[in-house]
Amino acid sequence: MTEKLLTHRAYWRWSTGVQLARLPAAMAPLAFTVLTTATTGSYRLGGIMMSVYVVAELVFAVPSGRLLDRIGSAKGLVLMLACAATGLGGLAAAASAGASGATLLALVLVPGALTGGLSGGFRTLLAGTISDELLPRAIAVDAMILDGVLILGPALVAVLTMADSLLPLVVMAVVYLLSATLVPQRSVPRETPSANRPVVPMRAALPWFACQFTIGHLLSTVEVAPLPLAQRLGAGERAAALVIAVLCGASIAGSALYAWRGLKLGRPRLQAGLLLGGFVVGGSLVAGNFGWPGLIAGIVVIGSCTGPLVTVASVQMQRLLPKERRSEGFSLSFAVQATGFGLGSLTVGVLPLSWAPLLGVASALVACLMLGKRPKATVGTLSATS
Repeated sequence: MTEKLLTHRAYWRWSTGVQLARLPAAMAPLAFTVLTTATTGSYRLGGIMMSVYVVAELVFAVPSGRLLDRIGSAKGLVLMLACAATGLGGLAAAASAGASGATLLALVLVPGALTGGLSGGFRTLLAGTISDELLPRAIAVDAMILDGVLILGPALVAVLTMADSLLPLVVMAVVYLLSATLVPQRSVPRETPSANRPVVPMRAALPWFACQFTIGHLLSTVEVAPLPLAQRLGAGERAAALVIAVLCGASIAGSALYAWRGLKLGRPRLQAGLLLGGFVVGGSLVAGNFGWPGLIAGIVVIGSCTGPLVTVASVQMQRLLPKERRSEGFSLSFAVQATGFGLGSLTVGVLPLSWAPLLGVASALVACLMLGKRPKATVGTLSATS
């Protein structure tokens, strides 16, 4: 099955397109900070711009997904990517002209709002690109590549900034245009505007939404707090970079192992429960002050469970969502995970260092409880009438 995926041209076209669509978001935090520092002298404005960008993504994620379902995911993605590129180009032009901070904040709303539905739209197209048999392995491989994109984004900004502070924004716009050329032109059923159109089975989907929330919640406590975690053990910036490197490496390894052998572990709910149990163990080790062995072990456990849990939850969401509303459902899933990430980041800033991972552990336990309660009626097929 691995060989079939490795030679699946349509999948790799989709993968290239979605990774290009993700790259600007990975570049944005550092790109905005560099831009505002160079043009206004305030790095804080860059942080505020990123917050506005993320809030716009969250607010417009579900409406954008609903729009993609109505007009067709392929056509809608091309339009959104082209408009987002235009919005970033306008932002770069305004910054070059010396626009005020308020103007920059207003302009960054445009690409943020337009990109909220990209994740759901691309994930919907994946369902029509590969077979159901290859789907779990394809998502696991995609999770591995995503870790590489998250690392590449800031590094690319650092290189581009050496030439000009506006260049990262220009490259982000070009990358969106390149992604638009790679959108698979697959026929995906549109949402039926009649009174009998299928609904999103929220009750059956809630446990999987809880898994997505937990992933964002616990993962953010490690990604946002590497420096204080290292300082607690008497180290500094280099050790903080090591923490992130270990997390990314463990995540890639976990996804690779799942793609290779993990499909044989058993039923989806059992798999998810075991992976959430890993989150509980890993989060507890990170929260406790057990020295470097405890911290590294906790990070490795969290990272290795992340990719497989993303895969299991994503596959189950596809089996639950009607075809006509997949973009909306996957966009909602993206918003739920991003909300968990935002909450985890907030707890790192306002709570004692040991408490933040414990809240992520609590989220994992709640998700386990929800998985243990089977809904009275679940949808187990990929049909629109489910």
